[in-house]
Amino acid sequence: MRVMPQGYLKGFERLCRTYGILLIADEVATGFGRTGRMFAVEHEGVRPDFLCVAKALTGGYLPLAATLTTQKIYKTFLGRYEDFKTFFHGHSYTANPLACAAALENLAVFKREKTLERLAGKRQWMTDFLLEIAAHPNVGQVRQAGFMAGIELVADKDTHRPFPASARMGARICRQALLKGAWLRPLGDVLVLIPPFGITRTQWATLANSLGLLKAPSIPVT
Repeated sequence: MRVMPQGYLKGFERLCRTYGILLIADEVATGFGRTGRMFAVEHEGVRPDFLCVAKALTGGYLPLAATLTTQKIYKTFLGRYEDFKTFFHGHSYTANPLACAAALENLAVFKREKTLERLAGKRQWMTDFLLEIAAHPNVGQVRQAGFMAGIELVADKDTHRPFPASARMGARICRQALLKGAWLRPLGDVLVLIPPFGITRTQWATLANSLGLLKAPSIPVT
């Protein structure tokens, strides 16, 4: 859950173009509005050669993934049967009709309900919460990109000393949050916040309150 500095992705794209390297953007987690734009690459005007999407493509109702590419690359796999240029990859559930229908309706909801425009206020809820806990002695950093964030837990803020691995602090905090009605998951000792776009103010309060330990004076190791 680390946020690239402004200009990094654009610079990376320039290097790829200079040296003829295909640029693949993995937007499985960041796509469909999560960072504030439909796709994260839009923040810097980057046009990848491949764009990988999934998860929010169906609003999370059914598993579906897609790989988008440029017309030039697509045409590379076109030809006569005997040329064997076809990309023969496939599996049992390719183009699952039910999942594709869910994806189409989800995209229609994005447009109909102006989902991206309505997210600004909810992003502010997250920003306000992160500002509130940022000074906690056991919070090393808070990192936010749109409506997703990582909260880094440390044993000592001044020295950035981590908790011992045996403490499993991230998992411990998530277990306590579950008891208060919020299901989270850590990446090591980084708490991951990726709320659903449809979350209400009351539900957000439940989520924030479930992390009450981050408002206590300190988190005991045992």
